Amino acid sequence: MTRIGIGIIGNGMATRVFHVPYIEAVPDLELKAIVARRPDAVLPADVARVADAADLLADPAVDAIVIATPSDTHAALARQALRAGKHVVVEKPFALSLAEARDLAALAQEQGRMIAAFHNRRWDSDFLSVRAAIDRGLVGRVVHFESHFDRFRPHVRDRWREAAGPGAGVWLDLGPHLIDQALLLFGLPETVSADIAPLREGATADDWAHVVLRYPDKRVILHAGMCVAGGSPRFIVHGTGGSLVKQCLDPQEAQSVAGLRPGAAQWGVDPDPLRHWDGEGAETLIPAERGAQQSFYRAVADACLGKGPPPNQPDELIAVQAVLEAAIVSAREGRAVAPSSL
Repeated sequence: MTRIGIGIIGNGMATRVFHVPYIEAVPDLELKAIVARRPDAVLPADVARVADAADLLADPAVDAIVIATPSDTHAALARQALRAGKHVVVEKPFALSLAEARDLAALAQEQGRMIAAFHNRRWDSDFLSVRAAIDRGLVGRVVHFESHFDRFRPHVRDRWREAAGPGAGVWLDLGPHLIDQALLLFGLPETVSADIAPLREGATADDWAHVVLRYPDKRVILHAGMCVAGGSPRFIVHGTGGSLVKQCLDPQEAQSVAGLRPGAAQWGVDPDPLRHWDGEGAETLIPAERGAQQSFYRAVADACLGKGPPPNQPDELIAVQAVLEAAIVSAREGRAVAPSSL
């Protein structure tokens, strides 16, 4: 059986918690090597340690490259990988500008290679549950949709994501997930209005973001904050026929950190039900859908083997980047901004 050789550039938390276990869960994929420059880096058994990305790109046994490095390196590394003839998966944010995103999508098409952003949270239990309920018509026509990704981390940590510099901040970290899910449900908005700021003591990168997507018949609120003790509802949906609330975040990240892996009996099982209120105010608890973030890499394998579409299409990557950038401009200039056309 033909297997797709995978190489990963970067050996941080995202590699250990998401990419390695999800790649290993797909039989058609084989993790070949990881670029890990620290000599004490711990790698999975039977996976080669490579000190430099150039060596990985030159390896004929590596068919696809996963870029899991600081955000300001994503576009340059993706460009190098595509020119080396590799398929590419890029951690979010896909790029730091809409122009970069368009250039990468065009280069992938020119090279005849797949390129995808790691929007693994399309397969979160919370999102799958809300999407299924909306598709069933449980709230009628949606008029108000809130998506929160809140944490309680009141102290600034010594890490690149929280330091001043290109690619840092909570909006570029969590915004791509929030946007991608919203666009899957509702498409591109007419305008974006945003307030993005550093609010914690000593913060030099934004740690709070409140973004409103305006549609003709609905408003979509995307919110991320780092000082939310006890959490907040993950999703709140109001419509002409009822309401939905999903309180808790998908469990897969926590499960992976704890050592559970896809294929385990409890993998992706979410004990927190979706709450639904109908037009008469009657409440129903709906069991949550099962999460399956490893499905991202199942789609990667199928795309590389010519068996199916990639986990996200180039126009979807560009649309997410357009909204991400529109929010940054809106926050800086204090006005509503229309996302640039595809």
